[in-house]
Amino acid sequence: ANDFAKEIYDVVLRAQKAGVAASVPGAKLADVDAACRDVISAAGYGEYFVHSTGHGVGLDVHEAPFAAQTGKGELAAGMTLTIEPGIYVPGKGGVRIEDTLIITDGAPKIITAATKEFTEVPA
Repeated sequence: ANDFAKEIYDVVLRAQKAGVAASVPGAKLADVDAACRDVISAAGYGEYFVHSTGHGVGLDVHEAPFAAQTGKGELAAGMTLTIEPGIYVPGKGGVRIEDTLIITDGAPKIITAATKEFTEVPA
């Protein structure tokens, strides 16, 4: 991987971790989005985060609650939520890192089994 790919991976990972940490009962959905968006914007890639941070998981592919800049409401224990920030730079590449959470009375429970360790695969 080139330096650009490693850089945006690191930025998105930090943003994703910030979003997970912000996903607690009582948190405003717009604030969860802002936790991710602020990290990406501070790194200079804000214009390349072109979707919302996450959504609920249940019967539909995308359903409430919506962690977005326009998100309404607050998180409550028992809700499910994805946290999936991304950076997509046309002509250079992109990264998205996603977890699915269950909001609990304490820290959210991550139910995604995939590692987030940066791994290079030989060509």
